[in-house]
Amino acid sequence: MGDVAVGARSGHDGEEHRGRPAESAVPAADSAVTSGNDSGAAEDDRVTGKHSTAEKQGPGGTNRTPKKARSFWKELPILIGIALVLALLIKTFLVQAFSIPSDSMQNTLQQGDRVLVDKLTPWFGSEPERGEVVVFHDPDNWLAGEPTTDPNALQTFLSWIGLMPSAEEKDLIKRVVGVGGDTVECKGTGPLKVNGKALDDRSYVYPGNTPCSVDDQGGQFKVKVPEGSIWVMGDHRQNSRDSRYNQADRHKGMVPVKEVVGRAVVIAWPINRWDNLPVPDTFDQSGLNAQPAAAGWAVAPQGLALAGVVPVVLWWRRKR
Repeated sequence: MGDVAVGARSGHDGEEHRGRPAESAVPAADSAVTSGNDSGAAEDDRVTGKHSTAEKQGPGGTNRTPKKARSFWKELPILIGIALVLALLIKTFLVQAFSIPSDSMQNTLQQGDRVLVDKLTPWFGSEPERGEVVVFHDPDNWLAGEPTTDPNALQTFLSWIGLMPSAEEKDLIKRVVGVGGDTVECKGTGPLKVNGKALDDRSYVYPGNTPCSVDDQGGQFKVKVPEGSIWVMGDHRQNSRDSRYNQADRHKGMVPVKEVVGRAVVIAWPINRWDNLPVPDTFDQSGLNAQPAAAGWAVAPQGLALAGVVPVVLWWRRKR
């Protein structure tokens, strides 16, 4: 570009600059404009490919050296660090992988499946709903006597950043049957009732199982779920230690909502079992809700979005 500018100015070399001392010519920082006496030198630069002094110097007269590109091997640790930070943020706030350790959710989930759990929507005030499959922290020693794994250092690190299912956290996965305010009951072999409405759970309960278990250890029950809690049951009804069989704990078999990690939304592994985990249609039947206030939390994301937009609008109006 500097040479082009020289060519544009060289036609005025005649009378306008005649007699002017060569020493008075001050080259511009980017060689875009030169005096008439420098045009020959600039032209030589264009022909020979050499660089003039003006092109080597910065605005303050100091020599400029081109910045050397950083090698790939020097950038690699930085890229790895960024990737690890992003993985940690995703695991903490967005999505986390969990491994299914037992058969209590068959046939919906098989032992060894990996599921992805949505951890984002709870940050916006979302609470578990009936029919959802959720992961939650052990509320009161439900896993007593269960075998535990002893992960190595690499497995512990990968679990910590979310690239591997957690091996140390005491988490469980079950289906939400009742939420705060619901009355859930089982008599005989079923059906399971929520607020007096019978659930048609043939699409997800393990084939051959009855909706309710006939035993004196908790299979027969009628409970009212307190606010801020949920009642959970496994889809393999006769092989699941869930809310029914933990009614003697301090929460009476309930799971506090604060202990819920998030909703399992996708089976991610193995590949031949890729699938989503929708809410069964029976939980959408009319008259199931005990109280209409249950949907109040659903407006939380919209309210949050509105709160974020208002300052932007005010700033824009003030700027204009």
